[in-house]
Amino acid sequence: MIGGLGAPPAQGTCSRAECREHATWRIDWRNPRIHTDGRSKTWLACDEHVEYLRGFLEARSFPLTVSRFDADAAIPDASAGGRS
Repeated sequence: MIGGLGAPPAQGTCSRAECREHATWRIDWRNPRIHTDGRSKTWLACDEHVEYLRGFLEARSFPLTVSRFDADAAIPDASAGGRS
C-alpha cells in the first residue's frame, strides 16, 4: 500500500515485490469484506507489472480502477509544508 487513508501515493516506485522501476500506473482497490465503500488502497505499477497486479486483484473479485500515475502530482510540494 502506498500513502495513508485518503492520501495520495507518496512514492513513485512499482508495488510489485522486488521491483524498483518508476511507476506509470495507479491501481486503487478495496476488499469489500473488510473495507467500506469509502475506503480503498493504492498500489503503483510499472508498465511491466500493471497487468500482473490487476490480475491478482481481479482474481479475488476486488473492485478496482486503473489510471495513469503522475508522480509530480502525487508528491506534496515541499514549499507548501508537505500539504497539497
